[in-house]
Amino acid sequence: MKAQVLKWIVKLDENPKPLELIDAAIPRPDSKQILVKVLACGICHTELDEIEGRIKPKLPIILGHEIVGKVEKSGSKVTKFRMGDRVGIAWINSACGKCYFCKRGNENLCDQFQATGCDVNGGYAEYTVVSEGFAYLIPERFTDLNAAPLLCAGAIGWRALKLTGIEDGETLALYGFGASAHIVLQIVKHKFPNSKVFVFTRSKGDLPSQLAKEEGADWLGITGEDPPEKYNRAIDTTPVGMPVMEALRNLEKGGRLVMNLIRKETPIPELDYVKHLWQEKELKSVANITRRDVQEFLPLAAEIPIVAEVNEFKLEEANEALTALKKGKYRGAGVLRVN
Repeated sequence: MKAQVLKWIVKLDENPKPLELIDAAIPRPDSKQILVKVLACGICHTELDEIEGRIKPKLPIILGHEIVGKVEKSGSKVTKFRMGDRVGIAWINSACGKCYFCKRGNENLCDQFQATGCDVNGGYAEYTVVSEGFAYLIPERFTDLNAAPLLCAGAIGWRALKLTGIEDGETLALYGFGASAHIVLQIVKHKFPNSKVFVFTRSKGDLPSQLAKEEGADWLGITGEDPPEKYNRAIDTTPVGMPVMEALRNLEKGGRLVMNLIRKETPIPELDYVKHLWQEKELKSVANITRRDVQEFLPLAAEIPIVAEVNEFKLEEANEALTALKKGKYRGAGVLRVN
Protein backbone atom coordinates (compact mmCIF):
# COMPACT_ATOMS: atom_id res chain seq x y z
CA MET A 1 0.00 0.00 0.00
CA LYS A 2 1.01 3.65 -0.42
CA ALA A 3 1.75 5.46 2.84
CA GLN A 4 3.14 8.84 3.84
CA VAL A 5 5.65 8.24 6.64
CA LEU A 6 7.31 10.62 9.11
CA LYS A 7 10.78 9.32 9.90
CA TRP A 8 12.42 12.35 11.54
CA ILE A 9 11.43 15.42 13.54
CA VAL A 10 11.91 18.49 11.35
CA LYS A 11 10.92 22.16 11.13
CA LEU A 12 8.59 22.76 8.20
CA ASP A 13 10.21 26.13 7.53
CA GLU A 14 13.49 24.30 6.96
CA ASN A 15 12.13 21.16 5.31
CA PRO A 16 8.75 21.55 3.57
CA LYS A 17 8.64 17.82 2.71
CA PRO A 18 8.85 15.99 6.05
CA LEU A 19 6.84 12.96 4.87
CA GLU A 20 8.16 10.24 2.58
CA LEU A 21 5.76 8.38 0.29
CA ILE A 22 6.64 4.67 0.51
CA ASP A 23 5.26 1.28 -0.44
CA ALA A 24 4.41 -0.42 2.88
CA ALA A 25 2.89 -3.75 3.83
CA ILE A 26 -0.86 -3.79 4.40
CA PRO A 27 -1.37 -4.27 8.16
CA ARG A 28 -3.07 -7.41 9.46
CA PRO A 29 -5.90 -7.08 11.96
CA ASP A 30 -5.73 -9.15 15.13
CA SER A 31 -8.76 -11.04 16.45
CA LYS A 32 -10.53 -7.90 17.78
CA GLN A 33 -9.46 -5.47 15.07
CA ILE A 34 -10.83 -4.40 11.71
CA LEU A 35 -8.79 -3.65 8.59
CA VAL A 36 -10.01 -0.35 7.14
CA LYS A 37 -9.52 0.73 3.54
CA VAL A 38 -8.95 4.46 3.99
CA LEU A 39 -11.15 6.66 1.79
CA ALA A 40 -10.28 10.04 3.28
CA CYS A 41 -8.17 11.42 6.12
CA GLY A 42 -8.41 14.89 7.60
CA ILE A 43 -5.37 17.11 8.16
CA CYS A 44 -5.02 18.41 11.72
CA HIS A 45 -2.80 21.03 13.36
CA THR A 46 -1.70 18.29 15.76
CA GLU A 47 0.21 16.77 12.86
CA LEU A 48 2.29 19.94 12.69
CA ASP A 49 3.07 19.52 16.40
CA GLU A 50 4.20 15.95 15.75
CA ILE A 51 6.34 16.83 12.75
CA GLU A 52 8.04 19.69 14.56
CA GLY A 53 8.52 17.79 17.81
CA ARG A 54 6.19 19.60 20.22
CA ILE A 55 4.50 16.20 20.55
CA LYS A 56 6.78 13.17 20.47
CA PRO A 57 5.38 10.57 18.03
CA LYS A 58 6.65 7.00 17.84
CA LEU A 59 8.94 7.10 14.82
CA PRO A 60 8.64 6.08 12.08
CA ILE A 61 4.91 6.82 12.03
CA ILE A 62 2.05 7.16 9.58
CA LEU A 63 0.22 10.31 10.66
CA GLY A 64 -3.51 10.98 10.48
CA HIS A 65 -6.39 10.62 12.96
CA GLU A 66 -9.49 11.89 11.11
CA ILE A 67 -10.03 8.69 9.15
CA VAL A 68 -13.01 7.64 7.07
CA GLY A 69 -12.91 4.23 5.41
CA LYS A 70 -14.64 0.94 4.71
CA VAL A 71 -14.22 -2.30 6.61
CA GLU A 72 -12.14 -4.55 4.38
CA LYS A 73 -11.51 -7.43 6.79
CA SER A 74 -12.43 -8.36 10.37
CA GLY A 75 -10.68 -10.31 13.08
CA SER A 76 -12.24 -13.56 14.29
CA LYS A 77 -13.78 -11.98 17.43
CA VAL A 78 -15.18 -8.82 15.81
CA THR A 79 -18.97 -8.48 16.22
CA LYS A 80 -19.65 -4.76 15.88
CA PHE A 81 -19.02 -4.25 12.15
CA ARG A 82 -19.62 -6.01 8.85
CA MET A 83 -17.67 -6.01 5.61
CA GLY A 84 -18.25 -2.79 3.70
CA ASP A 85 -19.40 -0.74 6.69
CA ARG A 86 -18.22 2.87 6.46
CA VAL A 87 -16.44 3.75 9.69
CA GLY A 88 -14.49 6.56 11.27
CA ILE A 89 -11.37 6.48 13.43
CA ALA A 90 -10.46 9.36 15.75
CA TRP A 91 -7.46 10.50 17.86
CA ILE A 92 -8.26 8.04 20.65
CA ASN A 93 -6.97 4.66 19.49
CA SER A 94 -6.98 2.81 22.82
CA ALA A 95 -7.06 3.17 26.59
CA CYS A 96 -6.68 0.59 29.36
CA GLY A 97 -10.33 0.61 30.45
CA LYS A 98 -9.37 -0.30 34.03
CA CYS A 99 -7.72 2.72 35.66
CA TYR A 100 -9.27 5.42 37.84
CA PHE A 101 -9.75 7.75 34.87
CA CYS A 102 -11.20 5.16 32.50
CA LYS A 103 -13.72 4.00 35.11
CA ARG A 104 -14.89 7.62 35.55
CA GLY A 105 -15.40 8.10 31.82
CA ASN A 106 -12.19 10.09 31.43
CA GLU A 107 -10.30 7.62 29.25
CA ASN A 108 -8.69 10.62 27.57
CA LEU A 109 -6.58 10.99 30.74
CA CYS A 110 -5.56 7.32 30.93
CA ASP A 111 -1.80 6.84 31.41
CA GLN A 112 -1.94 4.15 28.72
CA PHE A 113 -3.85 6.35 26.25
CA GLN A 114 -2.64 5.76 22.71
CA ALA A 115 -3.27 8.20 19.88
CA THR A 116 -3.97 7.33 16.27
CA GLY A 117 -1.23 8.58 13.98
CA CYS A 118 1.08 9.27 16.91
CA ASP A 119 1.51 6.13 19.03
CA VAL A 120 0.16 3.81 16.33
CA ASN A 121 -0.08 4.22 12.56
CA GLY A 122 -2.88 6.37 11.22
CA GLY A 123 -4.67 7.31 8.04
CA TYR A 124 -2.11 8.91 5.72
CA ALA A 125 -2.11 5.52 3.99
CA GLU A 126 -4.35 3.28 1.92
CA TYR A 127 -5.10 0.92 4.83
CA THR A 128 -5.05 0.98 8.62
CA VAL A 129 -6.24 -1.20 11.51
CA VAL A 130 -8.11 -0.36 14.71
CA SER A 131 -9.84 -2.22 17.54
CA GLU A 132 -13.56 -2.48 16.85
CA GLY A 133 -14.36 -0.60 20.07
CA PHE A 134 -12.56 2.49 18.80
CA ALA A 135 -14.32 2.85 15.44
CA TYR A 136 -17.65 4.55 14.68
CA LEU A 137 -20.29 4.22 11.98
CA ILE A 138 -20.40 7.34 9.78
CA PRO A 139 -23.87 8.88 9.21
CA GLU A 140 -25.02 8.36 5.64
CA ARG A 141 -25.70 12.03 4.95
CA PHE A 142 -21.99 12.91 4.94
CA THR A 143 -19.59 12.33 2.06
CA ASP A 144 -16.22 10.79 2.90
CA LEU A 145 -14.47 14.15 2.61
CA ASN A 146 -17.05 16.03 4.67
CA ALA A 147 -17.09 13.36 7.38
CA ALA A 148 -13.34 13.35 8.00
CA PRO A 149 -13.12 16.70 9.90
CA LEU A 150 -15.96 15.61 12.17
CA LEU A 151 -13.74 12.96 13.77
CA CYS A 152 -11.33 15.41 15.39
CA ALA A 153 -12.04 19.05 14.59
CA GLY A 154 -15.73 18.44 15.20
CA ALA A 155 -15.61 15.99 18.11
CA ILE A 156 -12.89 17.86 20.02
CA GLY A 157 -14.73 21.10 19.34
CA TRP A 158 -17.84 19.52 20.84
CA ARG A 159 -15.84 18.47 23.90
CA ALA A 160 -14.38 21.96 24.29
CA LEU A 161 -17.82 23.55 23.98
CA LYS A 162 -19.22 21.22 26.66
CA LEU A 163 -16.32 22.10 28.94
CA THR A 164 -17.10 25.81 28.65
CA GLY A 165 -20.41 25.16 30.42
CA ILE A 166 -22.20 27.53 28.03
CA GLU A 167 -25.91 28.15 28.51
CA ASP A 168 -28.33 29.61 25.97
CA GLY A 169 -28.11 33.40 25.96
CA GLU A 170 -24.45 33.55 27.00
CA THR A 171 -21.82 34.96 24.66
CA LEU A 172 -18.98 32.75 23.37
CA ALA A 173 -15.66 34.00 22.00
CA LEU A 174 -13.63 31.94 19.55
CA TYR A 175 -9.93 32.76 19.32
CA GLY A 176 -8.80 31.32 16.01
CA PHE A 177 -11.23 30.16 13.34
CA GLY A 178 -9.86 27.01 11.77
CA ALA A 179 -11.29 23.56 11.23
CA SER A 180 -12.60 23.11 14.78
CA ALA A 181 -13.93 26.61 15.45
CA HIS A 182 -15.95 26.79 12.24
CA ILE A 183 -17.78 23.65 13.34
CA VAL A 184 -18.26 24.95 16.91
CA LEU A 185 -19.96 28.07 15.56
CA GLN A 186 -22.48 25.90 13.71
CA ILE A 187 -23.16 23.88 16.88
CA VAL A 188 -23.77 27.04 18.92
CA LYS A 189 -26.17 28.48 16.34
CA HIS A 190 -28.16 25.22 16.51
CA LYS A 191 -28.13 24.39 20.23
CA PHE A 192 -27.92 27.89 21.72
CA PRO A 193 -29.93 30.13 19.37
CA ASN A 194 -29.98 33.07 21.79
CA SER A 195 -26.21 33.11 22.25
CA LYS A 196 -23.83 35.43 20.42
CA VAL A 197 -20.49 34.33 18.98
CA PHE A 198 -17.51 36.68 18.75
CA VAL A 199 -14.63 35.57 16.51
CA PHE A 200 -11.01 36.73 16.77
CA THR A 201 -8.58 36.05 13.91
CA ARG A 202 -5.05 37.14 12.98
CA SER A 203 -5.94 39.96 10.60
CA LYS A 204 -8.91 41.87 9.23
CA GLY A 205 -10.50 40.27 6.20
CA ASP A 206 -8.36 37.13 6.25
CA LEU A 207 -9.71 33.81 5.01
CA PRO A 208 -10.87 32.59 8.46
CA SER A 209 -12.70 35.85 9.19
CA GLN A 210 -14.42 35.68 5.80
CA LEU A 211 -15.66 32.19 6.65
CA ALA A 212 -16.79 33.30 10.11
CA LYS A 213 -18.82 36.13 8.57
CA GLU A 214 -20.47 33.73 6.12
CA GLU A 215 -21.35 31.35 8.97
CA GLY A 216 -23.07 34.05 11.02
CA ALA A 217 -20.56 35.29 13.59
CA ASP A 218 -22.12 38.16 15.56
CA TRP A 219 -18.86 40.15 15.71
CA LEU A 220 -15.46 39.86 14.06
CA GLY A 221 -12.17 41.24 15.37
CA ILE A 222 -8.47 40.58 15.58
CA THR A 223 -6.70 39.23 18.64
CA GLY A 224 -5.80 42.17 20.85
CA GLU A 225 -8.92 44.13 19.93
CA ASP A 226 -11.66 44.84 22.50
CA PRO A 227 -15.03 43.25 21.67
CA PRO A 228 -18.25 45.29 21.99
CA GLU A 229 -18.93 43.61 25.35
CA LYS A 230 -17.33 41.03 27.61
CA TYR A 231 -18.15 37.41 26.88
CA ASN A 232 -19.08 34.59 29.29
CA ARG A 233 -17.22 31.70 27.65
CA ALA A 234 -14.25 31.41 25.31
CA ILE A 235 -12.39 28.74 23.34
CA ASP A 236 -8.80 29.20 22.19
CA THR A 237 -7.56 27.05 19.28
CA THR A 238 -4.58 29.18 18.28
CA PRO A 239 -0.97 27.89 18.21
CA VAL A 240 0.48 30.97 19.97
CA GLY A 241 0.46 32.11 23.59
CA MET A 242 -0.80 35.68 23.45
CA PRO A 243 -4.50 34.91 22.79
CA VAL A 244 -4.73 33.23 26.21
CA MET A 245 -3.91 36.51 27.93
CA GLU A 246 -6.28 38.42 25.66
CA ALA A 247 -9.11 35.94 26.11
CA LEU A 248 -8.86 36.17 29.90
CA ARG A 249 -8.65 39.97 29.80
CA ASN A 250 -11.97 40.24 27.97
CA LEU A 251 -13.69 37.43 29.88
CA GLU A 252 -16.67 38.32 32.04
CA LYS A 253 -16.58 37.73 35.80
CA GLY A 254 -17.17 34.05 36.57
CA GLY A 255 -16.45 33.11 32.96
CA ARG A 256 -14.38 30.22 31.63
CA LEU A 257 -11.73 29.94 28.93
CA VAL A 258 -11.13 26.49 27.44
CA MET A 259 -7.88 25.84 25.56
CA ASN A 260 -8.70 23.42 22.76
CA LEU A 261 -5.20 22.39 21.68
CA ILE A 262 -2.38 20.07 22.66
CA ARG A 263 0.66 22.35 22.37
CA LYS A 264 1.48 26.04 21.96
CA GLU A 265 4.29 27.07 19.63
CA THR A 266 5.06 30.19 21.70
CA PRO A 267 4.83 30.71 25.50
CA ILE A 268 1.80 32.19 27.21
CA PRO A 269 2.77 35.69 28.41
CA GLU A 270 2.92 36.39 32.14
CA LEU A 271 -0.58 36.81 33.53
CA ASP A 272 -1.61 39.54 35.94
CA TYR A 273 -3.77 37.97 38.64
CA VAL A 274 -6.15 40.90 39.02
CA LYS A 275 -6.49 41.72 35.32
CA HIS A 276 -6.69 38.17 33.98
CA LEU A 277 -7.84 35.73 36.67
CA TRP A 278 -9.48 37.47 39.62
CA GLN A 279 -13.26 37.48 40.10
CA GLU A 280 -13.58 33.74 39.68
CA LYS A 281 -12.48 33.46 36.07
CA GLU A 282 -11.48 29.92 35.07
CA LEU A 283 -8.87 28.51 32.70
CA LYS A 284 -9.29 24.89 31.56
CA SER A 285 -7.43 22.74 29.04
CA VAL A 286 -8.71 20.00 26.74
CA ALA A 287 -6.67 16.79 26.81
CA ASN A 288 -7.27 14.30 24.03
CA ILE A 289 -10.77 12.97 23.47
CA THR A 290 -13.06 10.18 24.67
CA ARG A 291 -15.12 7.76 22.62
CA ARG A 292 -18.26 9.27 24.13
CA ASP A 293 -17.39 12.64 22.57
CA VAL A 294 -17.36 11.06 19.11
CA GLN A 295 -20.46 8.94 19.79
CA GLU A 296 -22.40 12.03 20.93
CA PHE A 297 -21.16 14.31 18.23
CA LEU A 298 -21.70 12.30 15.03
CA PRO A 299 -25.51 12.06 15.42
CA LEU A 300 -25.63 15.74 16.43
CA ALA A 301 -23.59 16.68 13.36
CA ALA A 302 -26.07 14.82 11.16
CA GLU A 303 -29.04 16.47 12.89
CA ILE A 304 -27.79 20.06 12.46
CA PRO A 305 -26.38 19.22 9.81
CA ILE A 306 -22.78 20.36 10.09
CA VAL A 307 -21.33 21.63 6.82
CA ALA A 308 -17.55 21.37 6.99
CA GLU A 309 -15.68 23.56 4.52
CA VAL A 310 -13.22 21.14 2.93
CA ASN A 311 -10.05 21.65 0.92
CA GLU A 312 -9.20 18.45 -0.96
CA PHE A 313 -5.69 17.13 -1.49
CA LYS A 314 -4.36 13.85 -2.88
CA LEU A 315 -2.43 11.49 -0.59
CA GLU A 316 0.64 12.31 -2.69
CA GLU A 317 0.14 16.01 -1.80
CA ALA A 318 0.28 15.55 1.99
CA ASN A 319 3.45 17.62 2.38
CA GLU A 320 1.98 20.50 0.39
CA ALA A 321 -1.24 20.29 2.42
CA LEU A 322 0.64 20.47 5.73
CA THR A 323 2.65 23.48 4.58
CA ALA A 324 -0.55 25.20 3.44
CA LEU A 325 -2.09 24.56 6.87
CA LYS A 326 0.90 26.04 8.68
CA LYS A 327 0.85 29.15 6.51
CA GLY A 328 -2.92 29.64 6.71
CA LYS A 329 -3.37 29.24 2.96
CA TYR A 330 -6.88 27.83 3.14
CA ARG A 331 -9.96 28.22 5.29
CA GLY A 332 -11.89 25.42 6.98
CA ALA A 333 -10.43 21.90 6.94
CA GLY A 334 -7.90 20.13 4.77
CA VAL A 335 -8.65 16.51 3.79
CA LEU A 336 -6.62 13.91 1.90
CA ARG A 337 -8.56 11.82 -0.59
CA VAL A 338 -6.88 8.44 -0.29
CA ASN A 339 -8.84 5.74 -2.14
